[in-house]
Parts: sequence; C-alpha cells; structure tokens
Amino acid sequence: MPKFTFDLNGGSVSVEAPADLPMLWVLRDKLGIRGPKYGCGINVCKACTSHLDGKAFNPCVTAVSECAGREVTTIEGLAEGGDLHPVQQAWLDQDVAQCGYCQPGQIMAAVALLDRTKVPTDAEIDEIENVCRCGTYFRIREAIKAAAKEM
Repeated sequence: MPKFTFDLNGGSVSVEAPADLPMLWVLRDKLGIRGPKYGCGINVCKACTSHLDGKAFNPCVTAVSECAGREVTTIEGLAEGGDLHPVQQAWLDQDVAQCGYCQPGQIMAAVALLDRTKVPTDAEIDEIENVCRCGTYFRIREAIKAAAKEM
C-alpha cells in the first residue's frame, strides 16, 4: 500500500492508504481527526470543509494522493495554543451553534472567506454553500461580520 506524507495542523504525518481513499476517511479513520464531518460524501453539504494549502476544500471528494506534500488544516488546527481563532470566538459570542454538526465546516469556510476578503459583503457570505439544517444562517452571517472586525 502506498504511503502519503503531508502536513496536518502544523505537523508532518504519514499514512498508508489506497491512493484514491478520500481524505476525509484518512483524517477520521486513520488519524483520529473528528472535526471534519461526513454529511453527504458528494461535495454538497460541505460538513467536512477543511483547508488545503490555506484554501477551503472538501476532503470527502479529495483523494489522499492529491494531498501528498501539501498542508491540510482542520478545525483542530485553527486555534493558536489556548487562543481561539477570531471566527471560533465569534461563533461562541454570537451563539451560532445549535446541534453543532456542521459548525466545523462552517467555521473553516468562513475563515477561508475572511482570508481572501477582509470585509465581506452579504453576497460574498451567501456564496458559502455549507448546509446548516438547524438554519442558523443569520447568526452565521453576524459571526462572520464580527470576526471580520476582529481580524
């Protein structure tokens, strides 16, 4: 079985896996990373959203072979030591989460948005396509705006 090495949340990891194994299963089943969630497996719900080389990606439809030699960041790698990322703090301050299942993916999508757009418009926020079945979209929008002010 091939071995793939990549940076994960700031540290180098190596895993043996079939080249076409979705990165989500590498993260969850081989590395014990539980933040990215399985929702649909077809890049629709985006509950698994993480970052690949600093940009949002969906590991449910990305093969581990595509991540070799690259930088993967999940919600577990977002905080700096004991300090939450401003988006994580805004999520708490705005009381966004209800069930919480989609929140790691929502947060990672919001961070990617704020990395490329410092003061996003409502239309840019609406381009985040992560699904929240609890319907906390208004609070998600407010948290993104609050985090933008802090960043």
